[in-house]
Amino acid sequence: MAEVCDNSGVSGIVSENRSAGDGYVAYSYLRSGEDFRSFELAPEFGRVPAYQAGLTTDQGQRARTLLDDSMVISLHDHPVRFPLRMEQTPEYNRTGRQHAAYAGLAASGMTVVFDNMMDGTACVTGNAPWRWDDIITDLGMRQADLAHQHHVMTVCTVADIDEAYRTGRVGLVFGLEAATPIENELDRLDVLYGLGLRQIGIAYSDANSLGSGLAEPVDGGLTAFGHRAVTRMNQLGLAVDLSHSADRTALDVCRQTTKPVFMTHAGARAVWDIPRMKPDDVLRAVAETGGVIGMSAAPHTTLSAAHPKHCIESVMDHFSYCVDLIGIEHVAFGPDTLYGDHVMLHKIFARLLSLGAFRGPAFDPVEYVDGLENPTENFGNIIGWLVSHGYDDDAIRAVVGGNIYRALQAIWVA
Repeated sequence: MAEVCDNSGVSGIVSENRSAGDGYVAYSYLRSGEDFRSFELAPEFGRVPAYQAGLTTDQGQRARTLLDDSMVISLHDHPVRFPLRMEQTPEYNRTGRQHAAYAGLAASGMTVVFDNMMDGTACVTGNAPWRWDDIITDLGMRQADLAHQHHVMTVCTVADIDEAYRTGRVGLVFGLEAATPIENELDRLDVLYGLGLRQIGIAYSDANSLGSGLAEPVDGGLTAFGHRAVTRMNQLGLAVDLSHSADRTALDVCRQTTKPVFMTHAGARAVWDIPRMKPDDVLRAVAETGGVIGMSAAPHTTLSAAHPKHCIESVMDHFSYCVDLIGIEHVAFGPDTLYGDHVMLHKIFARLLSLGAFRGPAFDPVEYVDGLENPTENFGNIIGWLVSHGYDDDAIRAVVGGNIYRALQAIWVA
């Protein structure tokens, strides 16, 4: 039986013209509690108070029209429901089943979401992240669930994006934030591509056989194997992500690649000086490949001196800086949000994700990022901010999807 969703707590602007979905609830082709362990999951709507954008009536209508009519692409989000009690997440992940938020996606206005699945929290078969068997399990489970409904589709080509946009469906691009699971086996990239993966990172916090991640005390750059891996990614048509790569490693990738690369979810170190943000030379290098940088909104990352209490205004300070630095054609959004308590998730997985290595200026802790709390509300509020700050329709359509679409035409196999 489908769950009934209360939309009364949806923040900001949500899509009116998109399909309401088909009422399917994740893994409902199985018997919850019998075929798999059930958990009480975080709601898709109303988990936190509604964001107050302060738009005029005309601005709100224009923003809603743009959300409904534009091709909207998130470079990085987790469109899944986590346990209401976030401390249960390790047990939840051990089932191998993250539950897609189908109702929330239907209301989001998004055309496509780059979905990195469980990332470094997939510990289905052991206690360490980035295991090959876990990645394959994750990829297979999610697509088995997708096959039992019709509103959300898997995206592997630009033509699939066109189909999602034409039909009002939501497309998921499956990816990984690090290539760690391939170990030193280059052909595993081909296997992942064959199983539907279309985007992959180089390294996460810790170094791997390709290069260095952000937590390493010494950035060794791209390894010899890493150079070969980037070439193979280009040959396959795998989009390369540098979000969690260390700076020298990222610059080496930009020199090695023959295709545009992505920084799917990051920000500018000049705005907030922590290793997770990127220095100007790396941001410029990504743009020079023809690539795109997605603004992140993961809690306590894209802060700014002007807005040290993390909210949509902090994130848009990074957006404005990057637009001025590299041009609006190279900037987009990868909010890195989910359905559940993201702040608590970081606390639970701080060790596995080496988050303790990131030090920076003092800031005001928040319980959630106001205005960019989950995938349902993100782009309505982003478009509302852009409208209220004087951006024209062409510029808005470019940064909420057009720039990514252009880059993918040069990356993916036609």
